[in-house]
Amino acid sequence: MKRQLMIAACAALPLCVALSSQAQPQARPEQAIKYRQSVMTLLGSHFGRLGGMAQGRIPFDASVAADNAQLVAMLSKLPFNSFGPGTDKGLPHRAKPEVWSEAGKFKEAADAFQAEIPKLEAAGKSGDLAQIKAAVGAVGKTCKACHDTFQAEK
Repeated sequence: MKRQLMIAACAALPLCVALSSQAQPQARPEQAIKYRQSVMTLLGSHFGRLGGMAQGRIPFDASVAADNAQLVAMLSKLPFNSFGPGTDKGLPHRAKPEVWSEAGKFKEAADAFQAEIPKLEAAGKSGDLAQIKAAVGAVGKTCKACHDTFQAEK
């Protein structure tokens, strides 16, 4: 059942990506905040599974790693359009004001993250745990750098 759900989610994601890139800029700020929070939650869940395997906390399964790497790659394209004007207020969120006041620096952090994602996806497809560990480490560093600068504590 879980596998069928994952397959359905994977099948729907390309459509979501296409629609997101067109619809997201017109969304109300509250909708954009909810959207990016949802995407970030999904990213954290799927990347967390890869991290757990890389750290040996979860048994390694090459097929599951490949599926999660593919999902992370698809999801990684979604959240950054939802940090537009007006999305700094309206609903509770953890984005620091620097996301908007230092937009160039935030874009650099997002670009650094997205530059590592193809390596993660390739490592997942390889089924090689050593490659996955290296890619997870590189992506994790970009996540941490962005969160340290642009995300408020809980």
